[in-house]
Amino acid sequence: MKRFHVHLSVADLGESIRFYSAMFGAPPTVRKDDYAKWMVEDPRLNFAISQRGHPPGLNHLGLQVDDGAELGALRGALERASLAIADEPGTSCCYAKSDKHWVTDPQGIAWESFHTLGDIPTFGDPQATGSCCAPEATEPAKASACCGGAPAPRGCCN
Repeated sequence: MKRFHVHLSVADLGESIRFYSAMFGAPPTVRKDDYAKWMVEDPRLNFAISQRGHPPGLNHLGLQVDDGAELGALRGALERASLAIADEPGTSCCYAKSDKHWVTDPQGIAWESFHTLGDIPTFGDPQATGSCCAPEATEPAKASACCGGAPAPRGCCN
């Protein structure tokens, strides 16, 4: 079953945690010095915020799935639509290890489809280059050298 994912960049993490905890009626499920995430059941939502030097606002959107088969089905639909897809299998990002892929919508908004494999202790993999890259918000569907030919990063986690 899919879960809608929203990631916002925020100016004040503490104040944002207070606001969204009230909004969702619960504290974050994950809380770090620079990041918080709520796994809301009604509606099914993975809502994340981070304070990592990016301007406040939308970081990216996405769909989280429960297994690899469902992720493959999402990728297949994007591929059939001839969209530029940036695959990131086994990547470490946002305190989680995931299989994921990215596309950019016509407005330049990065969309991530992902299956979470487990937790990690850091925001991204400090040894990896190109992990946790969201496609460039102003360059829809264009590839670059970042992320192994994936769309250009707009706010890599590292």
